[in-house]
Amino acid sequence: MKPRTAVLTVAACLAGLTLCFAESPMMGTWKLNEAKSTFSPGASKSITVVYEAAGDSVKCTINGVNGEGKPTHNEWTGKFDGKDFPVTGDPNVTSRSLKKIDEHTWEGHSKKDGKVTSTVRIVIAADGKSRTVTLTGTDAQGKKTHSTAVYDKQ
Repeated sequence: MKPRTAVLTVAACLAGLTLCFAESPMMGTWKLNEAKSTFSPGASKSITVVYEAAGDSVKCTINGVNGEGKPTHNEWTGKFDGKDFPVTGDPNVTSRSLKKIDEHTWEGHSKKDGKVTSTVRIVIAADGKSRTVTLTGTDAQGKKTHSTAVYDKQ
């Protein structure tokens, strides 16, 4: 194969991969709509969540506030394949997994040292303008938590 043909083939594959991620309604920036959301007392709130392509994976950056009102930041880079990928920046979570159920629904788990600490279900509205994240789990003190967070696409 000629070098020019090889370079064009690789470029076409990368462009196709980028378009594949761009078509997913999950990708982009999501901002918390606090008026439509409910949280357990003292729960952390994710104010913005950004999903973006990172090679053949997805990078998720979450900025929020903890139960004491202090800023939080964590990142996860992985795939929507149900496998665990490491989380950085969250002292309560060491890995996260997400699995695509259908075009508008994802389910996953957050874990601390291999033990599930929370389960999440993400549903994106048919119009793609909002998403509802339902999270159940256990906080660092062992208390049960539940939240329903509504995000608006930016």
